[in-house]
Amino acid sequence: MLDAAIRVFAMRGFHAATMDEVAERAGVSKPMVYAYLGTKDELFVACLRREAGRLLEAVAGVVDPDLAPDEQLWRGLRGFFTYVGAHRDGWAVLYRQARTREPFASELARMRRAMVEVIADRLAATLAGHGRPVPAEELETMALALTGAGESLADRLVDTPEVDPERTATRLMSAIWLGAQRQLDGEIWRPASLL
Repeated sequence: MLDAAIRVFAMRGFHAATMDEVAERAGVSKPMVYAYLGTKDELFVACLRREAGRLLEAVAGVVDPDLAPDEQLWRGLRGFFTYVGAHRDGWAVLYRQARTREPFASELARMRRAMVEVIADRLAATLAGHGRPVPAEELETMALALTGAGESLADRLVDTPEVDPERTATRLMSAIWLGAQRQLDGEIWRPASLL
């Protein structure tokens, strides 16, 4: 039923989608949808939670903590974009529709915050394990930048089916890692006027 709901929400949008459409696409009765998943709002939240969980699993499931930091980041990015490329409807529901509507925007903000914390914690553990401890504020900034860039590129991936998820991951990896590498080595950019 959740697959059917995600498809209907992705095609019609939250407000235009009906429980009748969800039931029809799922091949069940409308009362069954209500019995198992509740109201349309509750159904949408269930879709959000499932898609967020699957996305996090797709990323965490491919990252091996024993690998070098760059390989871990690369695998996480590749897992993220591969998942989004394969689940475009889920991304449309999870990020595009949820981020602009309450109470869903608050739910999404909590999920996004959890993702940023996971990324920052993973970066901290990885870098410390390789002799490169980084202040928490720097890690959070990196995690927020990575999350925001990833979301924007995921939107592009959904809108442009010919865009390759792995190539997208490689491009973001190049932008993030090459810049992060210099920062991790202690280099901090300053405007010429302050030098």
